[in-house]
Amino acid sequence: MELKRNVFLVTGAASGLGAAVAHAFAAAGALVFGVDLRAPEVLPAGCAGFMQADVCDPEQLAAALAGATALGPLRGAVHCAGIAPAARVLGRDGPHDLALFRKVIEVNLIGSFNLVRLAGDAIARTDPLADGERGVLVLTASVAAFDGQIGQAAYAASKAAVAGMTLPIARELARFGIRVVTIAPGTMQTPMMAGMSQEVQDALGAAVPYPPRLGRPDEFAALARHIVENVYLNGETIRLDGAIRLAPK
Repeated sequence: MELKRNVFLVTGAASGLGAAVAHAFAAAGALVFGVDLRAPEVLPAGCAGFMQADVCDPEQLAAALAGATALGPLRGAVHCAGIAPAARVLGRDGPHDLALFRKVIEVNLIGSFNLVRLAGDAIARTDPLADGERGVLVLTASVAAFDGQIGQAAYAASKAAVAGMTLPIARELARFGIRVVTIAPGTMQTPMMAGMSQEVQDALGAAVPYPPRLGRPDEFAALARHIVENVYLNGETIRLDGAIRLAPK
């Protein structure tokens, strides 16, 4: 699988990890179609198209995929859209808001599955390449899926589910020549992180064994690119975290 001249859909493309992926893939010659719930002030450099869409909405995501496939046969999708609210199961104001828990599952898990089923269908309709491969789906989990902290029950559950569905979906889609791989990033330098004080960011970075800093979006994008180009990567969740293991809080 090559990036050059092939069409890739990137969700969460307006900022953070998604914007980094869109920029890196476009720089490598891919035809990138970006999707995000909000429109960016400036499109990621090189994006061939963009559409505002809610990844949880089947009709909106289908419309975005139609925009992507208008550029050519879809060869892959990188799913970076997600939310990460924090709330304790038993907080100062009472039990965890059930509506918030549902929202996190809806966006992070159901949104991921919605992308897999619709993008997978579009990729399955393409002609196979020389080695039988049709395309690749790259999902985003989190290290919180494995060592979630206090206050991350909803987030950790949603990301653990994404990691958990990676292998069975990869096994199912293998007959179509479609690979499925998930990235589980650690503490990354994203707009969400930028909202924290510099002191907090420095402390989080120092907790990483090596290198002792926050991860960069371009490092996430580099791994996404390698997954696309390395056909033997399939059915796996890869931690991208500098060997960090999250403390309870």
